Amino acid sequence: MRSLVWALVSFAAPAVLAGQRGNARTSAPIDLTGYWVSVVTEDWAWRMVTPHKGDYASVPLNDEGRRAAGTWDPAKDESNGNQCRSYGVGHIMRVPGRLRVTWDSDSTLKIETDAGQQTRLLRFDASQPPGGDAQWQGHSAATWEVPAGRGFGGRGGAPPRGGSLKVVTTRMKAGYLRKNGVPYSENAVVTEFFDRHTESNGEWFTVTTIVDDPKYLQQSFITSTDFRREPDGSKWHPVPCTAR
Repeated sequence: MRSLVWALVSFAAPAVLAGQRGNARTSAPIDLTGYWVSVVTEDWAWRMVTPHKGDYASVPLNDEGRRAAGTWDPAKDESNGNQCRSYGVGHIMRVPGRLRVTWDSDSTLKIETDAGQQTRLLRFDASQPPGGDAQWQGHSAATWEVPAGRGFGGRGGAPPRGGSLKVVTTRMKAGYLRKNGVPYSENAVVTEFFDRHTESNGEWFTVTTIVDDPKYLQQSFITSTDFRREPDGSKWHPVPCTAR
């Protein structure tokens, strides 16, 4: 609840886009680079273990979504090479594990996951989605948002202090909102807000994820997920996707 309130405050606050000076990397109002571990304090039964087939409690599925969830067959996903369906952009930040966040270029922030060995590229350059088949992580357009009044930098053009990262992802492969086959479609839109904060037990960021999908959902599906910074990558241990 604390995380969701934090994010909702961010939505409500007047904001302007950062990045008018320099590039996305030099104008970043918050630093998300480094190693992070997810801290699971809620939804344990749906995140730490694979829920039973037909368990879609708290997900606002419509009739078609419930029908699709009832067809979940992990053996079929494995045989079709779709064992990563619950590691797509609609769910990957909910998968327990670690993240490695780096700058791939001055205009692209890269998020790697040890769970499922996924790579997300958050693009600040307004580039168009590449041609070819859709991928699990889709095409992510990123912008920095800074509360109005904080400006775009202090002395010497330094980045503003405080703000958030907004990411809108489209053009993804259809996947699962939970590992037990709760679906989202290839036409879903995933909107995320990343907020950095300091607590008594370390540095954290919270990502609030909003999935909109008229095909399977009656309304937006909203989750809030916490990550705590780790001092180094000594616990980084990538493992492949699993369907079960």
